[in-house]
Amino acid sequence: MQPRLKSGLWVQALIRRYDGQAIPATVVRRGDADAGAILVKVNRREHGCIVLNRVQDQAGTLVWQHATGSAPVEEATADAYIARQIGRDPDLWVVEIEDRGGQIMLDSTTI
Repeated sequence: MQPRLKSGLWVQALIRRYDGQAIPATVVRRGDADAGAILVKVNRREHGCIVLNRVQDQAGTLVWQHATGSAPVEEATADAYIARQIGRDPDLWVVEIEDRGGQIMLDSTTI
């Protein structure tokens, strides 16, 4: 098992990174500060939304997967997915990044 940053600290760092690049990033929902799961909604406006979920792969490494499929979806579809996940996990964090076409960097992984 590899050590992990607390969820609240990781989210703060993400917000600060995008704030420094003048890319809007907002905590939409606060989860458990220590170990809450994190969803990232990338809103590309007219190009749709992507929802990313941090999961462990078979080797135990944390990776980001496209929770709503590989293609962007409409914002209402993304929001409905997020609402379902919140119903299952009340400790869930939700962060929204608004970026029309740029590449999103999460944990040294470009999405």
